[in-house]
Amino acid sequence: MKEKEIQSIFDQFEHKFNFQSYIKLTSGHINDTFLIHTDASEHYVLQCINHKVFKNVPDLISNKVTVSNHLLKKLNYLSPKEIGKKVLCFIKAKSSENFYYTDGINYWNLMPYIEEGKTHEVVTNSGIAYEGGKLIGEFLNLTSDLDHSKLIKVIPKFHNMSFRLQQYKLAIQSARVDRLKKAELYINWVSKLRDEMQILQNLKETGRIPIRVTHNDTKISNMLFDEKDKGMCVLDTDTVMPGIVHYDFGDAIRTICNTATEDETDLSKVEFNLEFYKNYTKGFLEKTGEALTPIEIKYLPLAAKTMIFIMGLRFLTDYLNNDVYFKTQYSEHNLDRTKNQYKLMQSLEQQYNEMTINQ
Repeated sequence: MKEKEIQSIFDQFEHKFNFQSYIKLTSGHINDTFLIHTDASEHYVLQCINHKVFKNVPDLISNKVTVSNHLLKKLNYLSPKEIGKKVLCFIKAKSSENFYYTDGINYWNLMPYIEEGKTHEVVTNSGIAYEGGKLIGEFLNLTSDLDHSKLIKVIPKFHNMSFRLQQYKLAIQSARVDRLKKAELYINWVSKLRDEMQILQNLKETGRIPIRVTHNDTKISNMLFDEKDKGMCVLDTDTVMPGIVHYDFGDAIRTICNTATEDETDLSKVEFNLEFYKNYTKGFLEKTGEALTPIEIKYLPLAAKTMIFIMGLRFLTDYLNNDVYFKTQYSEHNLDRTKNQYKLMQSLEQQYNEMTINQ
């Protein structure tokens, strides 16, 4: 987009400063995000929500604002400056909505930029893993008293294993022969693990584990740290909705304990780091406190395995569907991501007996 277009959209919100310049941020597979520099010390993050992925963007933004307001109330003992570092806040549009609608299709929201924060694509030490665990644990603890029925399921069946397996089955039926052949090893992987990977789904459906407000995209790059790598804030709340704690725990482990990024093609670099797992789990359980039930805690190790599998399954499904969901840079990108998750799972399985959590 041209600078004038970005400035025009930015100026539809009730911000306090003048547009100076912008940078497009390239992290993330779904939305288009821009860092807006102003003529003052306060800057902003302007985001265009992908309406092709998210079919009900107004409700998505409503979810984000509901969770943000809840966190603001829970942390009202902090100073405004401290709260601004711990909670994503949203600027209203001049139309008084929480979003600006343009071109008849695009929804935009605006957030203050948290100046002192930084993100990680890869975890390099156990301290970052520990702080990441505390961040997600605190988020779940603070939202444990928020009625999950107030949130809309912006992506119905998002982590529903039965649904993902059905999508995969349809993709297999319509996939090109050349892609089926290249994916043969990973198709066999799905067949081998599909029964075990439905255990959490069955526990959820039978009511043995409770429904909560969950983040649903707890990869390490969605956690903000200060210059000393102390946890500050959980980012990207597009997918906050009702779920189970295992989604958030497992997806965080999937990225925190991977010694490489999920796009790494040199699979010799991809291993499951058990030390990071133990440190993340320590921080996570410290902050969730008594909010979790014993059965939830018991199945946290399986959550790590399940979320690696379901992410690999989603990458594989998209590859077989000719790359219609995730952004890709080249034709085999989703297959390479699948290979990455497969290698990570192999490494986890070799250490699985050491992942048990003592209660």
